[in-house]
This record gives sequence, structure tokens and C-alpha cells, in this order.
Amino acid sequence: MIHAEGLVKTYMPRKADLVRRWHLLDASGETLGRLASRAAALLRGKHNPRYAPHLDTGDYVVIVNAEKVVLTGNKRQQKVYYHHTGYPGGIKERRADQILDGRFPERVIEKAVERMVSRGPLGRKVLRKLHVYKGATHPHSAQQPTALDVAALNRKNTSESAHG
Repeated sequence: MIHAEGLVKTYMPRKADLVRRWHLLDASGETLGRLASRAAALLRGKHNPRYAPHLDTGDYVVIVNAEKVVLTGNKRQQKVYYHHTGYPGGIKERRADQILDGRFPERVIEKAVERMVSRGPLGRKVLRKLHVYKGATHPHSAQQPTALDVAALNRKNTSESAHG
């Protein structure tokens, strides 16, 4: 848009301009990092032409079948997640296979996406739009999420082509 002075005015999206969509990603057979990077881009809104780095312009993402995500190489047995209890000497570690075979396998995907989104207030706001579930069912059918086939975007996205 050009003003009378001949200057170009920069477009800034407003809250009323944003249309948030719901996306459904199936993690079964998908590589963890590729799935997480796609989810992080959707959450931040980088696929959107109205993207602004200082605003939350992203969509909602629902990921199902979190326990069926694939880690390439020996990462399933060797990747270690650390956390601290807050007490002296309280560092704890868990391997990726322990988490994926445990009660909350969705935490592996949540942590991968969390580490791809910027830290701070905007990153925390963006992560509230991520919903990861263990099985094939989810409670967001009323929002009518559109299924996005991450495997079709690149032949390296699935585990079958990575080993074959």
C-alpha cells in the first residue's frame, strides 16, 4: 500500500484478520524430527502468508498415535532426556524407549516441538495450541481438523523409505 508521500506501508496482521485452522497429524511411522518441525511451523504460522514473527499467527495442531513415532538409528535406545528434581544431586534421566513404552509417550513429541519453538511468552502461548494423544482417538472432532499427510511431503518422512 503506497501513501501520498510515496512510502510503502508495512502490513501488520490484526487479530480480526486471523483465521485459525485445525490440523490433524498421524504420527504412526513418521520420523520424530520431521513430524515435530512440521508441527512447529504450523503452530507458529510460518505456512501462512500473514505470518509475523512477533505475533501468534499459527494454527492448532492435533497429533495422534504418538506411541508409533519412529526414531532413526539407535536413538530409541540412546537418546536421553534429563530433568532435575530441584534437590542437590537430583538430576534424573530417561531414555526415549522408556518414555515411548511408558504411560505418556506423547511427551517425546511435545518435547521435540517445544524445543523447536522459541522460548518466552510467545512460545508458551503457541505451545498451548498443540494437542498430542496416545491412541488414534482425540476429543477435537467438533473442530473438524483437516488431516495433513506429512509422509507425502517428502519420501524421507516415513520409516519404510529410510531403511529401504
